[in-house]
Formats: sequence, C-alpha cells, structure tokens
Amino acid sequence: MKQNTFSFQLKVDDFLPATDEEKQSLVQMRPSVSFWKDAINRLKKNKVAMVSLTLILIIMVLAFIVPNFYPYKYEQQIQGSEYLRPMTYSVQEQARIDAEEMVFPHIMGTDNLGRDYAVRLMVGSRISLLVGLIASGIILIIGSVYGAVSGFFGGWTDMIMMRIADIVYTVPDILLIVLISFAIQEPMASLATKPGFHWIQTIGVNLISIFLVFALLYWVGMARIVRSQVLTLKQSEYVTAAKALGASNGRIIRKHLLTNCIGTLIVTTTLQIPSSIFTESFLSFLGLGVAIPLPSLGSLASDAINGLNTYPYLLLAPAIMISLIILSFNLFGDGLRDAFDPKMKS
Repeated sequence: MKQNTFSFQLKVDDFLPATDEEKQSLVQMRPSVSFWKDAINRLKKNKVAMVSLTLILIIMVLAFIVPNFYPYKYEQQIQGSEYLRPMTYSVQEQARIDAEEMVFPHIMGTDNLGRDYAVRLMVGSRISLLVGLIASGIILIIGSVYGAVSGFFGGWTDMIMMRIADIVYTVPDILLIVLISFAIQEPMASLATKPGFHWIQTIGVNLISIFLVFALLYWVGMARIVRSQVLTLKQSEYVTAAKALGASNGRIIRKHLLTNCIGTLIVTTTLQIPSSIFTESFLSFLGLGVAIPLPSLGSLASDAINGLNTYPYLLLAPAIMISLIILSFNLFGDGLRDAFDPKMKS
C-alpha cells in the first residue's frame, strides 16, 4: 500500500540492520590525524630534511659521546708529537710500537703543541653546538615572552615595546661583547675563586659575555615573529571565550597564544641555532670566544692560520665542520617550516 507523503507513520524498513555495502560507503576515505602527527609524516617524506637530521645526529654523537671513550684528551700535550701528519706517530710512539705496545693513531694528526687534533675537533664541535643550543634557548624564552606580551596588549604598550626592540636592534654586538668582557673581568675573576664557581675559569669570561649579548640583543627577531602571530591569534574565538570565562591575561598568553605558536617557535628556534653557532665561531676566531685550552671550531680555525701553507688540513677540518653544521640545521629548519605550514599540505 502506498504511503501518504505527508504521513508521520514510520517505515519498518528504515530500522533494518545496515548491509555490508552500506557500511562500507560510510567508511572514511582518510583517517583523521592530529596536527603533530600530520607534520611529522610530512617531515619524514622530505628526504633533504631527513638526511640533514641524520647528519646532525651523527655530528652530535661524535661531539658528545665519542670523546668520552677516545684515548686522548683535548688538553693533553704529547711530548715530541708536534705537527704530526694524519695517521702518523712520533719517535717515542714508534718506539713503543716497536716494543709491541698498542698506540692509538692520531687520525687527524696533532697541532703545534702535540695535542691530538681529532679529539680537539670533536670537543670544539661540542662547544659550538652547546653555545648554539643554549643561546637559541635564551633567545626563545626572552623573544617569545616579549613578543607575546607586546602583541597581546597592543596600543601604547605595543608601540613602546617595539620601539625599544628597534633601539636594541641597532646596538653593535661585537662592541658590546668587548665592553662587557672588560666590565665583568674583575668581578668574574673574584667570583671564580669561590667554591662552586670554578666553571667560570673553564669556559672563560668571553664566552659568558657572548651569552649575555645573546640575551640582550639577539631576541629581537624572535620577538617580532611572535608578535605578528599573536596579533592574528588574539582575534580568535577561543581567546574571546577564555576572556569571557575570566581567564587571566597570563594564562591566555601561556595556554592559548604561545601554545598555538609552537610550530612557528620550533622552526624559528631551529633556524636560530646555526646563526648562533656562526656568531660564536666568528667571535672565537677573533679571540673573543672560549678560554684556552678549551677549543671551539672558531678558535681551531684561528690557531691553524699560522700553518696554513704547511698544514692546510688543520684549517679545512673546522671550516668544513662549521659548514656542515650550519647547512644541516638550515636544511632541517626549512623542512620543519614546510612540515608545520598548513599551506604546504598537499
């Protein structure tokens, strides 16, 4: 019997179990994934970024793990082993080999003081990486907080804070490092004699000055990037809802704005690491970096200048290592930027 179109009578056939064909038609064509998982999947497909990440991990293993098991120390001076060629031995070491004693070869030779160059290169890479990572962390903390506060409050607060950032941006960093080094020389020397502060003598006053300059000057770029993101995000509905529910400004900045900027923060920090490493290497090359005998890639290159014509590999090794580290972090940062950018999603 034909049912009236305007009838409210229910059809029994509508309550029958769905067939397999009907169930299959409702299956999602693509399973839903989170933002992080989708970004990681796209990062894995970027071959250049993955090769760069692999190279970074290899360099970190050589810098942080291998020196702990290496038979030579970076400050160890071997008498009679000055300026040895790679994979060669001094007269004393050759005599020990003739006496059937095991002597580990100098893979990259030695420097002018008889110190094994391979372990100094690895430890120098460790120092440069640590400076880059710590400096980038300092820039991330100061720049993200400063930029988020400036963008969130806006108005006169934003104008005054950005003008301060513009003034800071014009300060010459090298001049400030020299001035800070002279200013803190005596206070740090007296502080280093107290218990628990012997690490000051190890890393040197110049390196402390570099960290202070990073904290004082280099956060401006990060602050501007975060400010531009916050200016857009603070107009979102969830921020309005948080204000309506009585959330404090600090909680909104911390939980809602900075959390939604995490992708940009990760990419910017990753790209800041090679810039910090290059700055430290440049300053160490000029003699404003780590204290002797602690090596860095810049100080190794500076020490090798005198023997450039006779021992060019002593300069090429740290130069190539600096290039590899900076190139790897830049390419990996580009891969992160593509992975976290929704517009790059195919």
